[in-house]
Amino acid sequence: MNGFVKEFKEFITRGNVMDMAVGIIIGGAFTAIVTSLVEDIIMPIISLVSGGIAIDEWGIALAGGGIIGIGKFVQAIITFLLIALVLFCIIKAMNKLRAKKEEEPEAAATKECPFCKSEIPVEATRCPHCTSELSKEK
Repeated sequence: MNGFVKEFKEFITRGNVMDMAVGIIIGGAFTAIVTSLVEDIIMPIISLVSGGIAIDEWGIALAGGGIIGIGKFVQAIITFLLIALVLFCIIKAMNKLRAKKEEEPEAAATKECPFCKSEIPVEATRCPHCTSELSKEK
């Protein structure tokens, strides 16, 4: 049993598990914000435009007395589309930053000796092949 507990501790304290937990918590909070935006701002504006009918009350009455809640479904679709739009923008920005970072050339570790054309370390002040003294700018 001790091996199981130890293995579980290692699993739960790994960075990626903690990152995922933080992401889920922030995602839940973000969903609440977007849901409020849709329910409290966007839907009342749509309701105003549609003649004062609350969209979440839109529905189709069934013969047995039930109602198909089309309005709540439309509201859920709008919420989903807003969350998807924001996630798309975030991922697009992250990909742009990643691509920019990959485009940046790495500093060269070697240079060419101007005298014998051998490859030497950038920090070299004297060529190990031809023993020529190198200036700092070359």
